[in-house]
Amino acid sequence: MRSPVGLIGLVLALLIVALLAKKALLPQAGTPSATGTSQGTTATAEVRARSAEVQRQVQKGLDDAAEAARRQREAADQ
Repeated sequence: MRSPVGLIGLVLALLIVALLAKKALLPQAGTPSATGTSQGTTATAEVRARSAEVQRQVQKGLDDAAEAARRQREAADQ
């Protein structure tokens, strides 16, 4: 008799957790989405600017490393 009651309790607990997870993952109706708002556009532009800056920094680092390697090869050849 204990086994069916425990199984039913477990199934109910899993059902409640699944419903709560589903509700948490769905977008809220009261909150505006980032797309389509001026704030979302500003945030997107800011992310793009940061991304471009990171790309420039990485490219500069690669260029500096390549230049240092070239100088070392030239020094080793002489």
